[in-house]
Amino acid sequence: MKTLKVHGAAGDSNILVGEGLQNLRNYIPAEHAIIITDTNVRDLYQQDFPPCDVITIGTGENIKNLDTVRYIYEKLVELNAERSAFIVGIGGGIVCDIAGFTASTYLRGIRFGFVSSTLLSQVDASVGGKNGVNFGGYKNMIGVFNQPEFVICDIDLLQTLPAQEIYCGLAEIVKHAALGDAGMFNYIEKHCQKALALDSEVTAKLVYDSIVIKSSIVNQDEKEQGERRKLNFGHTFGHAFEKTTGVPHGEAVAAGMVIAAKLSAQRGYLPLQEAQRIEKLLAKLKLPTKIHAPKSALLEALGKDKKRQGEQIHFVLLDEIGHAFVEMISIAELETAIDDLGI
Repeated sequence: MKTLKVHGAAGDSNILVGEGLQNLRNYIPAEHAIIITDTNVRDLYQQDFPPCDVITIGTGENIKNLDTVRYIYEKLVELNAERSAFIVGIGGGIVCDIAGFTASTYLRGIRFGFVSSTLLSQVDASVGGKNGVNFGGYKNMIGVFNQPEFVICDIDLLQTLPAQEIYCGLAEIVKHAALGDAGMFNYIEKHCQKALALDSEVTAKLVYDSIVIKSSIVNQDEKEQGERRKLNFGHTFGHAFEKTTGVPHGEAVAAGMVIAAKLSAQRGYLPLQEAQRIEKLLAKLKLPTKIHAPKSALLEALGKDKKRQGEQIHFVLLDEIGHAFVEMISIAELETAIDDLGI
């Protein structure tokens, strides 16, 4: 097991890479612990849960909303959950987002931690203190910054994931390498088949290295005022693709990264062959490099982007693989890019 620490304004978060769900009870710092999980994780792993009250929610992006949060509030009241209670979200990104948001707002905030069960969640959603839900069809429009006390990244839990979930997690791993570590990007290129096969040694390294990059950025800028914006590489168009086509997050981000890399090359920052390397690697990892969506719908989604400031968006570009920077780009320029890049 390897450990990392994320520093937050309200406290630190310990990330435990390689720890197991079976040892969860060792990390729960309260007598009254309440587990929030989904039906899939419960059916697969409930035998490994510690003896706690369990609140079960559904699956899929469509349940990541205030209706689900309200349902959990009602259950917490039924369970007489007080401020001394502790919530544990066991599941993927949706469970962790909802559990973290609910814990942060119930009784003005109670303590919480995560057991992350998907590759995407281990390298992204469960780390960094962003907790939120969708609203009006737009991603994470309502939320808070609040660090979980711990995140257990159990590599063994990944073995039951559908293939598409693995691909989506690998998209975020490529994102971290592309924006922050050229050596890691080279490693993924050399070991992409083992990564796809969830080789335990390769997977543990990629999860750990991804969290190193993300945690170092979050430690500098917890609330996304500057440096943390780099973690949105590929996400501007990625979120727009999610909204307009319904494709999974990782697939949408993969296509968004290809656009961001091409835009970086078009602006003279990134050599074209480096943009092509990114596209080629994503294709090898069975991720889409192009997603078609109606232009008008894309522009509407871009207009609702949380990174928007007036008529411009904080857009993440690359000047080399392993180094990202943020530049303000107007919505009008992005509209031109949609045409120029044949999106």
